[in-house]
Amino acid sequence: MTPLLFAAIPYPAIFIILGIALVLLIVFITCLRIVPQASVFVIERLGTYCASWETGLHFLIPFIDKVARRVSIKENVIDSPPQPVITKDNVTIQIDTVIFYQVTDSKRFTYGVERPIMAIENLTATTLRNIIGELELDATLTSRDVINSRITTTLDQASDKWGIKVNRVELRNIQPPREIQDAMEKQMKAERERREAILQAEGRKKSEILIAEGEKQAKILRAEAEKTAAILRAEAEKEKQIREAEGGAQAILLMQKATADGIRLLNDSAPTQAVLTMKSLEAFAKAADGQATKLIIPSQIQGIAGLAGALKEIVKE
Repeated sequence: MTPLLFAAIPYPAIFIILGIALVLLIVFITCLRIVPQASVFVIERLGTYCASWETGLHFLIPFIDKVARRVSIKENVIDSPPQPVITKDNVTIQIDTVIFYQVTDSKRFTYGVERPIMAIENLTATTLRNIIGELELDATLTSRDVINSRITTTLDQASDKWGIKVNRVELRNIQPPREIQDAMEKQMKAERERREAILQAEGRKKSEILIAEGEKQAKILRAEAEKTAAILRAEAEKEKQIREAEGGAQAILLMQKATADGIRLLNDSAPTQAVLTMKSLEAFAKAADGQATKLIIPSQIQGIAGLAGALKEIVKE
């Protein structure tokens, strides 16, 4: 039946129908939209916001709906060019920043501000000038984290109504004027030389202290050694004297004992008067042979001489 129907239609009408079908097919295909990952399509219907399409397949009503904007929700980076900033102590420095942001609301991002990226860059520049204007050059060079945190907080609060989340802001480079750099290099060199001089002085001080401590310990050890040697010598001398005293006492004791033994033997032998007189003459002879300059002769010397003559006669008989 269908072939008969097409047979009844004239050929020009068939071509027209096929053309219309082809056009409708092309329009249908073109109205299909595939939203890729990490992207959002903002749809307007008759010039008014209609919806935000997320990842997937969607159908666009032809001649009524249109894709107003394709928004990436991935984290993006804005590399701002260097810009002049004046510090509190009137030093002009060049600072370039890096801004990391992410779109959180595609509708507000599309309709909140005309050029959101330019708005963020300008807001970053003005905020940076305000913060640096409150700091001196030295504080600026040493307070990167503080500056980054303050800029991030300010941008995040201001860009929230634009559907943008500022994750962080980093100062990539801070470049002071050339003469300031030369002065800083000289100051750094002088500071390093000062630290080197201090370290050398401290090293010499410690070395001298160690040498003095070593000499002190050596003197103490020598004094202790001399003290110990003196004590040992004194003890040895004391022991020697004790031994000599003991030997002298022993000799005296032996001499006295020998004298006592001689007296006892003499007493036991019962000597006569002639023997005693003879011993007296021997003692007198020994005394005369001595080194004495004075010699006292007892009054009984004549009697002793008479006794000597008598003894002589006795010996002859």
